[in-house]
Amino acid sequence: MSNAQPNVVTKSAYLTLHYRLATLDGTDIVTTFNGNPATLMLGQGQLAPFLEDCLLGLPEGTHKTFELAPAQGFGERNPELIRSVSRATLDENSDPEAEYKVGDLIDFAAPGGGRFAGVLREISDDAALFDFNHPLAGQPLRFEVNLISVL
Repeated sequence: MSNAQPNVVTKSAYLTLHYRLATLDGTDIVTTFNGNPATLMLGQGQLAPFLEDCLLGLPEGTHKTFELAPAQGFGERNPELIRSVSRATLDENSDPEAEYKVGDLIDFAAPGGGRFAGVLREISDDAALFDFNHPLAGQPLRFEVNLISVL
């Protein structure tokens, strides 16, 4: 019998795991615990880099929960990312027929290509106020992981 050490997570590990990302009040943002485990390769962008960092060095079989401060997660809220957009610009770069409501996450074309997504905070006839912070910015998070296998 060999006392082989369990495999540990490296930057390019191939993992089968259950994971849950939740707010501190227990609201699941994403979870695999109710279904099939996820199989993924680190470094491929399948998990946010800050979640991958939590996993590095963990041995196969680990079941652990991490408490992440906002700065470790999606960052602190940035007041500079709350921007007013003219109604003309909004209509030009999104569906002018759309009925927007405060709280909607609206995706529209950015000048010079790319896409923006922001949460509508206020809207009037001539302007709209958007919050372009990640919806989870400023929130502490709980990351639970059960590493089933590490290759």
